[in-house]
Amino acid sequence: MKLGVFTVLLSGRPVAEAFEYLSKLGVQSVEIGTGGYPGTAHLDPVKALADPSIIDELKSILDKNKLTISALSCHGNPVHPNKAIAERDHEAFVNTCKLAQKLGVDTVISFSGCPGDYPGAKLPNWVTCAWPPDFQEVLKFQWDEVLIPYWKNAAAIATEYGVKKIALEMHPGFCVYNPATLLKLREAVGSIIGANFDPSHLYWQGIKPIEAIKALKGAVYHFHAKDTNIDEANTAVNGVLDTGSLGGLIDRSWIFRTVGYGHGQSEWNDMISMLRMTGYDGAISIEHEDGLMSIEEGLEKAIAFLKPILMYEAPAEMWWV
Repeated sequence: MKLGVFTVLLSGRPVAEAFEYLSKLGVQSVEIGTGGYPGTAHLDPVKALADPSIIDELKSILDKNKLTISALSCHGNPVHPNKAIAERDHEAFVNTCKLAQKLGVDTVISFSGCPGDYPGAKLPNWVTCAWPPDFQEVLKFQWDEVLIPYWKNAAAIATEYGVKKIALEMHPGFCVYNPATLLKLREAVGSIIGANFDPSHLYWQGIKPIEAIKALKGAVYHFHAKDTNIDEANTAVNGVLDTGSLGGLIDRSWIFRTVGYGHGQSEWNDMISMLRMTGYDGAISIEHEDGLMSIEEGLEKAIAFLKPILMYEAPAEMWWV
């Protein structure tokens, strides 16, 4: 495994400065935003594809700081019912795949996206319950007519540019939000589809990440290290489907935390162990969205927490057997 960071949290720093800072903290790999919600502060695919010197400079910075790229991330909604948004996010995906080929990166991260509820819709419609029966019609339209056809085409594009893994982040608000929906899309499209496993989005749904990792054996293609704290009192009153402001921390049912501030070391030890048992030995990429800490403090606490519990070496033969 490698200790990694999703570098969008350092978007305010030039790439050379950001990567030097991370290297000095002991970080080994970086996940770089290339469009969509993560933005392009450290790597703009359009500019880089047009000017090879940008790619050469990035490689030089990586080499200087002994860093590798774990993935390129262009989280967006390429099936948005607003065609302009869908086309923008699809273009970001295609350009990210092209850039991945130039950089020798085999993993691209995104969201599955969420369509509207009928062909003329203007906004996405995320279905959260099975009844009334109207919602089954919405799901059938979204999956059969939009989502599966889109990702079959996207998978073909990715393959054309040498991308072997499309790691979709399971996130509420999008059609793929838990292991069942991830595996449903994977079955329909093929094994190029896998998960960017972020436990923070699962905790507040009531999902146990350790069990989810086990259920996704062979389909975890990348991992985000981010935690969630569940406010038991607020949840007891309002449940976990909290649409209140993310800034209203004290009133929410749950909030994102840096690793270790939602769940303890034992939980994270077990999570890391389950990743290895199910065949994942890639980057553990820190994503920092803790509203109670500065960027630097949250990141550095996460690094200090994770360093001792990652498994960096291959397991030994069981000499005692």
